[in-house]
Amino acid sequence: MQKAVEFTYDGKTLRGMLHLPDEAREKVPMVVMFHGFTGNKVESHFIFVKMSRALEKAGIGSVRFDFYGSGESDGDFSEMTFSGELEDARQILDFVKRQPTTDVERIGLLGLSMGGAIAGIIARERKEDVKALVLWAPAFNMPELIMGEGARQYGAIMESLGYVDIGGLKLDRAFVEDIAKFNIFELSRGYEGKVLIVHGTNDEAVEYRVSDRILQEVYRDNASRVTIEGADHTFKNLEWERKAIEESVKFFERELKG
Repeated sequence: MQKAVEFTYDGKTLRGMLHLPDEAREKVPMVVMFHGFTGNKVESHFIFVKMSRALEKAGIGSVRFDFYGSGESDGDFSEMTFSGELEDARQILDFVKRQPTTDVERIGLLGLSMGGAIAGIIARERKEDVKALVLWAPAFNMPELIMGEGARQYGAIMESLGYVDIGGLKLDRAFVEDIAKFNIFELSRGYEGKVLIVHGTNDEAVEYRVSDRILQEVYRDNASRVTIEGADHTFKNLEWERKAIEESVKFFERELKG
């Protein structure tokens, strides 16, 4: 079962999609999915939709929202900040906990790219609520990317205009100033549940070595990694996609249903 859902906080309406197994007459495990930078609740080649439907078949519900300023949620992309998405994520988790079909003892998070950075921080903040965590190509190095390569590419334009054009989306100076304040590795440390990282060796956006650092500095023995040889940032190949989804579903089945 799949249905559109929305809620409003602080005058902002976030819109998403709720998926429940057909047999969901009682409370079920739930996975909350956070999209990436410039992404949305569907994500590249509909991989979030495919993941939600695979979870349904495994008897696990899910919810995937557009963050404020993305997709069909309120706001303009120029208003998006990392701090704002963190608050959206907190509110989304609370929304999921309020649903009558949610088993609040069995909630997992899945984040892609910058959504993985969001998921890492939220899992640490709300570790009493989050039983399991899956990170796809997690951009824990997002501040370094923005302040390093991003500044080299777009710094002069940002200085001149106060924003840059990212593929038809207006990225405001406020985003850059905000994300510079975060150490995502440090803010994610201390989560005590099990973690699965899925990462491609040819990730052009978040280099594979970033997940090495996450394993060593943040989660250590608490985490495992599925390496997808040759895969890009969002697993844009049927075999890469299949492996990412299958391994993630197996992990959630074990951690949320086992």
